[in-house]
Amino acid sequence: MGVHEYFKSLSDLEKIYRCPGKFKYEEHSVAEHSFKVTKIAQFLGTVEENRGNDINWKALYEKALNHDYAEIFIGDIKTPVKYADPDLRGRLAHVEESMTQHFIEAEFPEEFQAIYHERLKEGKDESMEGKILSVADKVDLLYESFGEIQKGNPEPLFNEIYQESLDTILEFKELDSVQYFLAEILPDLIRGEFTNQSELEKITHNILNNHKIEQTFAIDE
Repeated sequence: MGVHEYFKSLSDLEKIYRCPGKFKYEEHSVAEHSFKVTKIAQFLGTVEENRGNDINWKALYEKALNHDYAEIFIGDIKTPVKYADPDLRGRLAHVEESMTQHFIEAEFPEEFQAIYHERLKEGKDESMEGKILSVADKVDLLYESFGEIQKGNPEPLFNEIYQESLDTILEFKELDSVQYFLAEILPDLIRGEFTNQSELEKITHNILNNHKIEQTFAIDE
């Protein structure tokens, strides 16, 4: 009982796999995803700070590192499923929040409960740090799906995940870090020779058009 249960639960995050049963070439655990999102958020925050924007680094690191801890209670739900029905998404969020709150109150000493209620709550909010988390989360998901597409996984789900991820990133196109991603990182991602390259280029081009963003790169450069 107590904080021991929290420490023990961290190892369980290594055993919760994202999109279970769908990754053909490389599986990704929630623990791995949390680490990658934190590193991506760090870079995006660095871009924002470099452009003159204030970053609360403590808040950013805590949001990124903790953002999927609640999946320890209900597991990972595939992105297209979770986002297809706003009501389902809301109910899942409510279950996660309730179970996390119960866990904190059952296992953490009272003096730390308010701190961990704040740390483990939903981190994607309207703050700069919350927006960066939203983008970083989808950048990693974009790379996870790209890894399967690049290697030739025929499962259509990964095209759907790629599209949903890029769509969500572009909802934050006002951020300097997203503009940097579009100009400097996305071109490198889709450039090169791999299975379904032309299809991925088309998907990317259509999404950019839908968001009224001019595509300034080509894969055959």
